[in-house]
This record gives sequence, structure tokens and C-alpha cells, in this order.
Amino acid sequence: MVEGSPRRRNSRTIDDISRDLFEGESTEPLGYGLGVSPDKVHGADMPQPASLRSIPGPTLAYSRGDTPLPARARDYPELRYMGSKQRLLPWIHDILHELDFNSVLDPFSGGGCVGYLLKAMNKRVVASDFLNFPKEFAKATIENNGHHLDGPAIKTLLRAGRSKNQGFVERTFSGIFYKPSDLRFIDRISMNIPKLADEYQQSIARAALLRSCLKRQPRGVFTVSGNLAKYDDGRRDLRLSIEEHFLEQIEVFNSVVFDNGKRNFALRNDVFAGRTENIDLVYLDPPYVPRSDDNCYIKRYHFLEGLSCNWEGLEIDYDTKVRKIAKRYTPFSYRRTAIDAFERMFHKFRNQIVVMSYSSNGFPELDVLVALLERQKKKITVHKRPHRYHFGTHAAVSRAIVDEYLIVGE
Repeated sequence: MVEGSPRRRNSRTIDDISRDLFEGESTEPLGYGLGVSPDKVHGADMPQPASLRSIPGPTLAYSRGDTPLPARARDYPELRYMGSKQRLLPWIHDILHELDFNSVLDPFSGGGCVGYLLKAMNKRVVASDFLNFPKEFAKATIENNGHHLDGPAIKTLLRAGRSKNQGFVERTFSGIFYKPSDLRFIDRISMNIPKLADEYQQSIARAALLRSCLKRQPRGVFTVSGNLAKYDDGRRDLRLSIEEHFLEQIEVFNSVVFDNGKRNFALRNDVFAGRTENIDLVYLDPPYVPRSDDNCYIKRYHFLEGLSCNWEGLEIDYDTKVRKIAKRYTPFSYRRTAIDAFERMFHKFRNQIVVMSYSSNGFPELDVLVALLERQKKKITVHKRPHRYHFGTHAAVSRAIVDEYLIVGE
């Protein structure tokens, strides 16, 4: 944890914004959506998960992809982010375009490209994630309807100065990530971001710094450290300094700010928390259990998570080579809890249109998920297309050829 870090402005929860978004509506207690407390969700009071029974079968659809993608959605900055749907946006848009909705919740917002697509479709968007750094991307691009980093703000960010925690990043990650000059620059920007009076300028600056670090890091993950020459494939991203990246990324994020005429929100929140009134559709992209490896985002992006909040409230494990932080629990990461988690999630969103991204290499399998969703929805449509995830530059990336599904429950 960085001592003395200023408290973040406007750190709202979904309950804090519900008075704005859901004004005048029911004050029904929040919970897991099944009328049970968290300590009973695995007990006898909890409805049992669906078995691997034969099901009549959902409608299987193949989208033609002939609906033009909104021009703004094409401009969203691509992130080297595990499970990113950026290259699937035309297909996702083609399916969403046929559904009748005005407001949407994206509770696994990740890199933010789908939430931004929905904003470009002139929907009211609530984007959230259980990690903090995705919230910064969403706040800069989805909640932010008109604020930019201007000249005076950029001068403030680049100004040299002193602070109580000066040099924290360099001291902590020297010899692990980046060159000393890069680490000193990260320290300087991190120190100056809270000096910006505008919260959206702060979020743009954080988003620009986060993407700079992601682009400069070989393979885009923070599981590798030290001498990374073997990963240098000649890409421009690996030649630029963090400072050069940062100045470019300010322009990138400034360019994608626009007002869609809606009050959009970006939150750090758990999918099981909060209210769902006045939400027409929920887009779900949960971290499903893969057949091999794992789906731990903290393991891969712990540096970004810490940087997004100056490691405030986070405990760094100095015994690990890359200075990891504690993994946050999610039931979607484990076979013993995943089916139960999907069932609870589908029940929570029983009154909304559900659109869920899923992959053929995940657990549970498609027929189980359809059976669970059939308990809550009258009509299930499964859209399918082959897809290769381009995550990482190593040879094993060839494993990432899958069938991608969009499961629609109405």
C-alpha cells in the first residue's frame, strides 16, 4: 500500500448512483437475487444446479454480419487484454442491433470495448468490473461525455515535483519491469494525477498511463520480468519509452470522448451486488473456467491493478518475483463453484434480456448453461462463430482457436 495516497474522488458504488439512475423505484433490499444470505448459497436452501440432462435445444443462429458497426466503436483503443472481444465487435453488434433495449448493464466490462460499442449505439450504459483498472478505462471513455486532457492539465501531469511516496514504483519494481527512466516517469505521473481538479481528466490520465504500460510490456502481461529480450519481436511498442507512449495515449483517449446524450456510469462492483431496475439488457462476459491454464486476471495484470489506485489498500507480496498482490476471489474461476455462480447470476437477471459471450473451451459446457438459462427465459438463441484469440506472441497461442458463442435469453 502507498501511504499518504489521496482518497479517490467520486468512488461511487452502484447503490450510490441508484438514486440518479433508478430514482423513484423500489427500495427492495439488495442481495444475491434468491432471497438467501451468502453463507447459504451452497447449502440445502439453494436450488441445485442443472444436471447434464438432454435439453430440447436452443435456436442455433448464424449472423450475417451485415449491420454496419458504428464508426465511433471502430476507434476504441485496442487493449492486449485476455478474452478481449474487440475483434468480435461487428458480430456482437449485428446481434445486439436486432434486440429491443435502451439501457444496458455490462458487469464484466474488462477492456471496455463492448460497453463503448453500446454507448456508440446510443444506449444508456452502466459498466462495472470487480477490478479497479477496468473501471478507469470505462470512466474515461463511457461515463465521460465531454471532458478532455487539455494543455494546462498535461503540463500539470508532466511537472517534476516531490511527494511523500516519491519513487515508490521505481523502488518496488526496479529490475522487474521497465527501465529505471520508465519507472521514474510512472512515479511522476502517478504523483501528479491527483493534482488534476477534474475527475474525468484524472481517469483519462490513468487510462493513458495504464495502456502505455500494457503496450510497453512484452506479451502484455505481468507474469514475466527481468531480461525480456527474447520477447522482443521488433514491434514499435517495445521501442518507445513509457513517456512517448503516454503522450500518444493522451491523444488516443481524448479522441474517443463523445456525448451520446445519456447518463452513463463506470463502477467497480461485483456482478451479484446492486440493483437491476430500469436495466433492459445485461451483457455478460464472465471469466469462465478454461480447460487448461487459469483465468486469473490479477496474476496477469496485478501491476495495472496496483497502478490504478497507487496500490492503496493492496498488500504487495515481496516474496514473489514480480511483486504480486492478493488474488480476488470469484466463484467463476473454480469448477466446484462455477455452475452455482451461473445459476445465481441468471436468476438475478431474470427480468432482463441476457446476452452472454462464451467460448467452447470453457467450463461448464454450453448445454449446461442453456439448461440453467432456460429456467429463467422462455426463448434461448445461440449464435456461433469460430474465433482465434490473439493473446500473447508465444507459439502456444495456437491453442486459442475456439468456437465463440453469444447466448441470448429473452
